Amino acid sequence: MTGPEIILAKSAGFCFGVRRAVEMARAQAEKGGRVCTLGQLIHNNDVTERLRSLGVETVESPADAPEGAAVIIRSHGVPDRVYKELEALQLQAVDATCPMVKRVRTLLDRERDRGRRIVIVGEPDHPEVEAMTDGRPGVLVVRSPQEAEKLFSEGKLGAHEAVSLLSQTTCRRENFENVIKIIKKQCTNCEIFDTICEATSERQREAAVLAAQCDAFVVIGGRHSANSRNLAALAAEACPKVLFIENGDELDTAELRGKSRIGVTAGASTPEWIIKEVIRKMSDEIKSVNGTENTEAAEASFEEMLERSIKTLHTGEKVSGIIASITPTEVSVDLGTKQSGYIPISELTDEPNANVAELFKVGDEIEAFVTRVNDVEGTVMLSKKRLDANKAWDTITEARNERAIVEGTVVEENKGGVIVMVKGVRVFVPASQSGLPKDASMAELLKQKVKLRIREVNQPRRRVVGSIRDVQYEERRAKAQKIWEEIEVGKHYNGVVKSLTSYGAFVDIGGVDGMVHVSELSWSRIHQPSEVVSVGDELDVYVISFDKETRKISLGHRDPNQNPWKVFTDKYSVGDIAEVKIVKLMTFGAFAEIVPGVDGLIHISQIANRRIGKPEEVLSEGQTVEAKITAIDEENKKVSLSIRAAAEAEAPKAPEAEEGAEQVVYDTENPPADAE
Repeated sequence: MTGPEIILAKSAGFCFGVRRAVEMARAQAEKGGRVCTLGQLIHNNDVTERLRSLGVETVESPADAPEGAAVIIRSHGVPDRVYKELEALQLQAVDATCPMVKRVRTLLDRERDRGRRIVIVGEPDHPEVEAMTDGRPGVLVVRSPQEAEKLFSEGKLGAHEAVSLLSQTTCRRENFENVIKIIKKQCTNCEIFDTICEATSERQREAAVLAAQCDAFVVIGGRHSANSRNLAALAAEACPKVLFIENGDELDTAELRGKSRIGVTAGASTPEWIIKEVIRKMSDEIKSVNGTENTEAAEASFEEMLERSIKTLHTGEKVSGIIASITPTEVSVDLGTKQSGYIPISELTDEPNANVAELFKVGDEIEAFVTRVNDVEGTVMLSKKRLDANKAWDTITEARNERAIVEGTVVEENKGGVIVMVKGVRVFVPASQSGLPKDASMAELLKQKVKLRIREVNQPRRRVVGSIRDVQYEERRAKAQKIWEEIEVGKHYNGVVKSLTSYGAFVDIGGVDGMVHVSELSWSRIHQPSEVVSVGDELDVYVISFDKETRKISLGHRDPNQNPWKVFTDKYSVGDIAEVKIVKLMTFGAFAEIVPGVDGLIHISQIANRRIGKPEEVLSEGQTVEAKITAIDEENKKVSLSIRAAAEAEAPKAPEAEEGAEQVVYDTENPPADAE
């Protein structure tokens, strides 16, 4: 009689963050010197003991660390104050905090800066949650929907309060979603942030599905590990017999006798060697099924059993082989088995116009997914496209976990946003995350290469959500920081007009907006900024003044070399005669433009060589006349003009009177009565 079938979950064991922390600890130990971890590096006593054998000690506080030691920050992270303590003690901090945990803390601080109340779904005494709440008063933590309801019934939260809901990265998804329902029901201003680690979600989903297919289930993990406890709870809901153990020593194989199908999974802090130890013990000690000796299980080595558990040839398996031949329709692959593998040309690449002969050669090694097995014909149908797509999903998931920037091309516009193709995966970018103004057309982004961050990955539903705006915000913030570090009065920038007001224009000088007052936009007299600039125009601007505390910058745009007053003084002096244009008539005289931007006043007494009642009697706006510059006020930048003096300067002189002839001089202001 055959023995029980043992199935190991694909995602069992170390997650990315835990594996990274352990590798960092080992690498630090290999460098030599004193090394210690601040608290237990991960929630696994066996790993802690193995690290101790490598010389990695465990201390509870920075003060307990040996002098000059390298102190490794655990994967769950530590409060901000601990970093300051390490620095004060001159201890080297090696930060092994999981990138996902760091992301949650960054998000938490951002929401607090927005003035919102933070609610975390998780365990208050868990190291990850303790690190987030320490030094951040007002952050609320709830374990369950019931505790969420109490926040409102006890008055800790109000119905109209601005609430941001986050979760511990290892939170059970079902619990998080139930809390969301309560918060949304009670609160009118709530924003939800799914901060559960994607690897955790996948591990939980996989455990629930596998447990439902088995009559016994083994969960390997630390009892003080939140993600391991959640796995055991999920399995218990679907399987009648669940064993929750920390290692092979705790496994009671007697409880598994008589079971025909046994599932195995492990928490994120469980190393591979403990998983192997448990399965080896199962293969060595389970000798009978329903009273019959299991010879196969007794003789099979652990490696064979593990191979049979996770590497059976079936649809969806990844295989590798050597290309044996290439035809116009398919590629033949030698898999090293009695079956022959074939990849249709359509399953080789996503590139529609790709030249297969250039991409692949006979003798090349190739990896692919099994799409169909025909045991009768001894053939295996393969797909490289699916494998590449799966790798792309891994890349996308890793990018989401590490908050990495990815690049893609906008291929589609829809009502809610755009679709960006990233390594063969369709990423939806909502309109609010596109980086475009509110009323802009999404079509502007089509066929453009863009940078984005991955916000959400749901592989079972083939759904990925990204944000272009997040990258733009970070790039702008970095540029702004650089500008504030290097800014100085008089420095020139090439800026772009972002918006216009009645009093000036806001110009982006590379991450920071500055104001160009309407008086600084042009040397000519203008009433509205729109008379000389438009949104989107590029301007050469320079810094007039700035205030780093208020983050305000005053900019200028007028070229000093084109200063109308300078142009005027370079060209004219007192006594010169200029051709001027009458621009405005007043009761006391007329203003005339000498050069663009500089006007002079012609007093009513200087308009004509006779008495006039109004300037309109002689002049009209727009008229061009010659006037003499009689005075220049440099301090107040005022000019006095005289048409009368210019006319007198050009009039021919009267012939000199003959010697001895009588000369008569009239007072033009008070002529004698008989002058007429």
